[in-house]
Amino acid sequence: MVESTGGLRPTFLFILLFCVLTAVFAQPEVIGLAPVDPTATTVDGRAQVVAELSTKLRVFGSNLTHSTWLSFAKRPDVKGAPCNDWRKSEPFPLLPEDFSDAVGLVSVTVKLLEQGEVYFLCVKSDDDPLEPWFYQGNATSLQLTTKEEEVESTLLPLWLQVIFIIILLTLSGLFSGLNLGLMALDPTELKIVANVGSEKEREYARKIAPLRVHGNLLLCTLLLGNVLVNNTLTILLDDLSSGLIAVIGATAGIVIFGEIVPQSVCSRHGLAVGARTIWITKFFMFLTLPVAYPISKLLDWILGQEIGTVYSREKLLELMKMQHQFQEIEKHEINIISGALELRQKTVTDIMTPSEQCFMLDMEAILDFDTMSEIMKQGFTRIPVYEGERDNITALLFVKDLAFVDPDDCTPLKTIIKFYNHQLTWTFADTTLDVMLEEFRKGHSHMAFVQRVNSEGEGDPFYEMIGVVTLEDVIEEIIKAEIVDETDIYIDNKFQNKVPNRRALQDFSAFRPADEKPKISPQLMLASFQYMATSIDLFKPELISETVLRRLLQQDVVVDLKLKVEQKDSTSNNIYTNGKPADYFVLILQGRVEVRAGKEGLTYETGPFTHFGEAAIVASVVEAARTHDRRQSIGACCANKGGGQAPGRRIEML
Repeated sequence: MVESTGGLRPTFLFILLFCVLTAVFAQPEVIGLAPVDPTATTVDGRAQVVAELSTKLRVFGSNLTHSTWLSFAKRPDVKGAPCNDWRKSEPFPLLPEDFSDAVGLVSVTVKLLEQGEVYFLCVKSDDDPLEPWFYQGNATSLQLTTKEEEVESTLLPLWLQVIFIIILLTLSGLFSGLNLGLMALDPTELKIVANVGSEKEREYARKIAPLRVHGNLLLCTLLLGNVLVNNTLTILLDDLSSGLIAVIGATAGIVIFGEIVPQSVCSRHGLAVGARTIWITKFFMFLTLPVAYPISKLLDWILGQEIGTVYSREKLLELMKMQHQFQEIEKHEINIISGALELRQKTVTDIMTPSEQCFMLDMEAILDFDTMSEIMKQGFTRIPVYEGERDNITALLFVKDLAFVDPDDCTPLKTIIKFYNHQLTWTFADTTLDVMLEEFRKGHSHMAFVQRVNSEGEGDPFYEMIGVVTLEDVIEEIIKAEIVDETDIYIDNKFQNKVPNRRALQDFSAFRPADEKPKISPQLMLASFQYMATSIDLFKPELISETVLRRLLQQDVVVDLKLKVEQKDSTSNNIYTNGKPADYFVLILQGRVEVRAGKEGLTYETGPFTHFGEAAIVASVVEAARTHDRRQSIGACCANKGGGQAPGRRIEML
């Protein structure tokens, strides 16, 4: 193994020495040229440079060094053939930048070749003048062609192009501004301006209106003109300069002078600009008619007729509110307008007075001094009247109906109600205010009762009265303010805010008689007498004379009981209590009472001319008879008086 290794060593050294010598004395070889500068190109695989212009080429090959030189000959020959006598260009060294043994850069300057002539590459390995040049072959990648330097020419003379550019920029700005100014003025707005604008605005609107009616045709004309002008402007700028400068110049010119400036002006003065340039617009409409008219008709067919801006109630309301900052419309005027526009959006439940806050009268009420005083204190002109429950409204009382009513007569409210019989107006909770206002305008009534369908519970649905709405409530909602008169206690009926600095209401108690006692009308007195004398056995003429009965009714035997809602369950409201002895007789003259009887607690209501406590009278009569008999046994004098006074004593005990 050692012997074989020793035999190969001379062979290895020889190969290594051969490679080193080959690398040292090897000739540089170029396999291709590629243009680097933008002025140079590649045509049919050959590098093409501008004649008499220094151009950089990239060199690809092997064994390239910093001392490698390149030159060109016009005569072709095989690779490796000498070309010292055929060179037609100066020698060019490889540049030190971006260099390796396989890639390098060279800057060449060659003369212009005749049509069809080609340069062929020659290379030498040293800058020694005596060093020979060698052909690199006839491959197209090693050939070089030339071209003349392109002399830029313009479409038009410079001064004429500048004039056209200025005109085109002006037209571009005009089309862009009119597109914004005219198209922003829809037919509806033009009609408004033509009718209520200033004198100049009406004149401008009348000029523009005939063109604005054909909206799609006008739009197509302006857009076609704008696109045509901008494209022509770009072409002229590109003809004057290179591509990048043309793009920057066209962009800056169109954006600043063709878009920003004209649109800023026309957005504020579009009406005036459009009217004063109307002849230019008509000219371009005629010019672009063959193209714009078919497109506009197609748009009309697809999109339909242009109606213009139509404001909804919400948008119109917001528009009115925005005008306040320009001091065109006062605040209270905006409130009235907004209130009128919101009538269809609000219902009567939003403005009604809840039933629990309403002042009402019971149908069984008596128009005595207390009732009349309370009516006057409240200050209402219309008062609901209920029967039984407060939500059972059966009539309506006008305060003016009481003009001829004397409190001393204690006239039943029911009598006044039946005489005037005012019509009731009912409405549902979801009724909008505009419908309610129209109902009030018919003149039937200025007060309506709000009802809803109550389907809660297991029973059948029924109508439930939940509040009262008046014409004044609707008017307050329109003007967005509360109407407070001299009798109002509260500013509004929802939050119950009291009127500030309100003078105390008049006190009518000074007109009340000092010894006033509950009274009944003569008619009711007569009816009570006849009922007791004919229907109740203990008060019939057989037991008590009519004269004594009349005197009895004229005594202080009339009691006026009023049930307070907040004390409905209080025992103080009881006339009789189960299991509690009572020694008095009661005859109901007016109103209603609730009776609960038996172990089962059965409840029912009863009304006028129902009597209770007859057993107490019987017991009193028996006791009076016993006392009378004892007095007769005392003496004859007392016996003679007993026959005339017995009935009176019996009554006194009642």
